[in-house]
Amino acid sequence: MDFTIIIIALSIGLTSSLHCVGMCGPIALSLGLESQDKLKFTLRNLTYQLGRVTTYTILGAILGLIGESFKFVGLQNYLSILIGVLMIIMVMIPKFYENGATQLQPINALMVKVKISLGKYLIKKDSSSLYIIGLLNGLLPCGMVYASLTAAIGLGSVYKSALFMFFFGLGTLPLMFATVLFGNFLSVKQRQTILKVLPIITLILGILFILRGLELNIPYISPSKAALQLNGMDDHTM
Repeated sequence: MDFTIIIIALSIGLTSSLHCVGMCGPIALSLGLESQDKLKFTLRNLTYQLGRVTTYTILGAILGLIGESFKFVGLQNYLSILIGVLMIIMVMIPKFYENGATQLQPINALMVKVKISLGKYLIKKDSSSLYIIGLLNGLLPCGMVYASLTAAIGLGSVYKSALFMFFFGLGTLPLMFATVLFGNFLSVKQRQTILKVLPIITLILGILFILRGLELNIPYISPSKAALQLNGMDDHTM
């Protein structure tokens, strides 16, 4: 159900924003926003943050199209199991979980271009530049974004995948907004302690996707196709 997707996405986003503070915090702090004029600061800060959310949503929609194509040819269950296995692999291989995708030459080349563009727009600091900085920031490598995008594919719907990533982005917004306002208010040790939860969340999601694909007739977690049809649903829900 959409409500379940929203709650899960917000929870993952809020938790993983601790990772965002460490990875993207330096970019946020380099924006040079002054908080004396609270209204102007809030609008400019939100402009940057919504740029990130926009990128996550667009990426979710694109990957949702892939998931929807699997559903169209009747391979949704296999895709769900594959997604679950990939998420578990991400946890088991930390390097892959963090930045493994950037080792691929096309993605690495893209990241170089993204970072160069970020540097150019960071100098400008006008409202449109702040939004573009947010858009580019959303493309930077991040383990939890990888995990969330992987989950988005498994939802098998452009709408649901985009919705999931939109609320994932909103979940990251409070702490990232506060970082721009207060600076890095969490110590490295505090972040490292809390960040130990992130692989556990990814592992749980992976197991849920595998169970979902197996159709074990477990209500809400692994409903059978017959149970879904009985409730008037033509696809799996989270």
